[in-house]
Amino acid sequence: MSRRAPTLEDVAREAGVSRATVSRVVNGVRNVDPQIQDVVRRAIARTGYAPNRAARALVTRRAETVALVVCGAGDASDTPQDTFAARVFADPFFGRVVGGVVGFLRPRSLHPVLMFAETADDREEVLTYLRQGRADGALVVSAHADDPLPALLADARLPAVLFARPSRPVPLSYVDLAHRDGGRLAAQHLLARGRTRPATICGPLDVPASQERLAGFRDTLARHGHAFVPVAEGGFTLDSGAAAMSDLLARYPDLDGVFAANDLMAQGACQVLRDRGRRVPEDVAVVGFDDSSVAVTCRPQLTTVRQPVEEMAAAMAAVLDEHVRGARTEPTSVVFDPELVIRDSA
Repeated sequence: MSRRAPTLEDVAREAGVSRATVSRVVNGVRNVDPQIQDVVRRAIARTGYAPNRAARALVTRRAETVALVVCGAGDASDTPQDTFAARVFADPFFGRVVGGVVGFLRPRSLHPVLMFAETADDREEVLTYLRQGRADGALVVSAHADDPLPALLADARLPAVLFARPSRPVPLSYVDLAHRDGGRLAAQHLLARGRTRPATICGPLDVPASQERLAGFRDTLARHGHAFVPVAEGGFTLDSGAAAMSDLLARYPDLDGVFAANDLMAQGACQVLRDRGRRVPEDVAVVGFDDSSVAVTCRPQLTTVRQPVEEMAAAMAAVLDEHVRGARTEPTSVVFDPELVIRDSA
C-alpha cells in the first residue's frame, strides 16, 4: 500500500500552528511573522509536504510562471527559429538577463518559461499563451525599434514589462539604462587618456540603445572640439566588431582610440588591432560596453562601461510581480546608471 502524501494538516501539527497559518506561508502571504515562517518551513521539510500546484492556482488565480520573451527583428520570417536561438544563446548578455530574472523568481516559487518571438506567428503564440492564463505575465527583451510585440501586449491589456524603453510610446512599464551617459563615460575616459583621434563602433542603428550610446559619445567629444568622429556600424557580435574595426583602420589608419558599443565588438576590434600590429592600449585604446564575461576573458582585459544587467533583469521581474499582484496599476520606469570599469585596454 502506498504511503499517503503529507497534507497541510500534517504540517500544521508538526509546526504547532493552525492550518491557515501554514497555508499563508505556502502561498507567500507576507503578513506572517518571520519566526513562524521559519518554523513552518522546517515542518514542511520534515514532513516532505509538496504543495498541489493545480489546487494552489485555483486559489491564487496565478499560473506561477512568467513568460520570458526574447524578440527578433520584427518580421524576419525567413530566419529559422533555431538560428535565432543560437544567436541569442551566443550573447553573454542574455545569460545575464536569465540569471537576474531567475534570481528574483526562484525564492518566490515562480518559474520562467522561455519563448522566442521572431515572427508574426511567434507573437500570436505569446499572446495566446498569456490570454489562456498559462503565464502570469511577460518579461520582454527586445532590441529593435520596429518590434510590434509591446504594442500588441498593451492593446490586449496583458501584464508585461520591457527590458529597455520602447522607441514608440506604449503604456507598459520598462527597465532601462542611461545609455547616453554610458557613451559620455567612454568619451571622457579616452580623452583623459590623451587620445586625440577617437572613433567608435556603434551597434545597429535601428536599436534605441545604440543610438543613445553613439549620441552620448559624439556629444561629449564635440564639447571637447572633436567636430567629426569616425563611425562604423556593427551588429553586437564579435565578427561584426572585427569587420567594423577593419573598416575604420582602412579609412582612418591613424586613429588612437575606439569605443565599441558592446564587449563582443570590442573583443573583435582587439583581435584585428593585434593582427595588424597595433598594441592595445599603447597604440589604440579600446573601451567596451556591458562589463560582461567577455571583458575579463579578452586579451587585454577590457576597460568597459558597466551595464548592471542582472540587477536590471531582477527589477524587471519585480515590477511585473507588482503588476500581477495588483500592487501597481500604472506603468512605471526604472532607469539604472552606468559606471566605468577600468582594466587594461584603455
